[in-house]
Amino acid sequence: MASNTEDMVTLTSAEQDSGVSTRSAATSPDAEDFVITNNSAGGIYEATVGGRTAAGLVYSEVGSRVILSATSVFPEFRGKGVASRLLGGVLDELRRQGKTAAVTCPFAAAFVDDHPEYADVLDPAYPRSHPPQRGH
Repeated sequence: MASNTEDMVTLTSAEQDSGVSTRSAATSPDAEDFVITNNSAGGIYEATVGGRTAAGLVYSEVGSRVILSATSVFPEFRGKGVASRLLGGVLDELRRQGKTAAVTCPFAAAFVDDHPEYADVLDPAYPRSHPPQRGH
């Protein structure tokens, strides 16, 4: 990711990104400026908005299973649904590739709980290591 990763904010629950409960942010005016890239050397999916690094999703791979470990968003992009758009895009791509996901990131766990349309992407043997975070 960008060299200023110390400014990143790690998301730990659904409440930290207002876009988590809806995918409508994907239709916002800046949606065409939203790009997800796979930095496989760094083990991170990166989201850029308007050419600027906005968020990252740290992952590792074990066979055809992708372990989603941590989601981080730069402060100026928080509350705009960037993390949700990143997770949705990554899960859509994993589905297209025939891969499964295991979730260890609390934000990602809350996201898949709120979006049952991604249940088929979760690895049935290792769907998550965090219980759902409710009532915060």
